[in-house]
Amino acid sequence: MFLSPALLATWTPRLLGLLRIIVGFLYLQHGTAKLFGAPHVAMFDGLQLFSLMGAAGVLELVGGTLLLVGLFTRPVAFILSGQMAAAYFMAHAPAAFLPILNGGELAVLYCFTFLYFAAAGAGAYSLDGLRGKAGA
Repeated sequence: MFLSPALLATWTPRLLGLLRIIVGFLYLQHGTAKLFGAPHVAMFDGLQLFSLMGAAGVLELVGGTLLLVGLFTRPVAFILSGQMAAAYFMAHAPAAFLPILNGGELAVLYCFTFLYFAAAGAGAYSLDGLRGKAGA
């Protein structure tokens, strides 16, 4: 067999943790761009905190940070998965059926990646693991 069960048992939680860290960092940038203008994304200029996009920015900032450090991973990931599903159906799906045509591929990928984290937990390198709740 190409990958032995022992090798998979060793590396699966490590790669899950690395995936969570990278996805959390990428998602966090959406929140900082919306709320703080860094990195600068022109479409977020003049964004109001008490708006739908402002609320999304808060979820992205807080949720991305919590995922990055692996704290409360399962409930946070579940909430963020729902946010991305709502974003897809509100902002992308009305334009066209297929995500490649409506610009919604990233929302779909985030949605299902977060749903996976909600089921699988934090993996390695997480504060949940330090708290003794690696699957939390």
